[in-house]
Amino acid sequence: MTDHTGRAGLEKDELYALAREFEMLRSDLLRSYTQSSLPDLVTASQQLGALTGLVKDLSDEVLFRATDNDPGLDFGPVIAAYTSASASAGRAMNNYTEAFEQLGFLRRYAEAPASADLRDARQAAFDVAQDRLDLTVDSLQETFVTLRRATDRIDGTPPRVLAALSRSARPTSSIYRLPVEPPAPGPVPLAYTTAPRHGR
Repeated sequence: MTDHTGRAGLEKDELYALAREFEMLRSDLLRSYTQSSLPDLVTASQQLGALTGLVKDLSDEVLFRATDNDPGLDFGPVIAAYTSASASAGRAMNNYTEAFEQLGFLRRYAEAPASADLRDARQAAFDVAQDRLDLTVDSLQETFVTLRRATDRIDGTPPRVLAALSRSARPTSSIYRLPVEPPAPGPVPLAYTTAPRHGR
């Protein structure tokens, strides 16, 4: 049987690393706009690409573990850590794409002749973009906090120690499965038995 000691630590490290990437993207986004300015479309395109990549990373990590059938590992707690962050990551993506649409509108009409209607439309687009960027920042915060909290709950008790614990003392958030014990041996049947003798 493969010794998986240390695998829980590796899984937690990968989860923490992904949480840090969401946190770094949030920091980058916060630096790219203010109450009176918005990110340009080059910056916004890069940020949207990075966010798309992180959301894809979430689903890829789940897919990799959901298809793993190692009998010594139970990836349930790890998968739950990734999927628990998926809803807030999706909200971040949704809000950013809505801001991106408004940035496109502002770019399209940046040099159009001024008019009262266009001025109102530009202000509305600016306000919507600001609001959606704020919501994106909030969702990114929720995503990395959710990932970290879920990761903190994953138990890293080594498999041998886990096997020695009583059933009631074993943590339910461990990624290690205990080996299945073979059934207790029963009486061994004889290979040859004589036929019963019948009286004459």
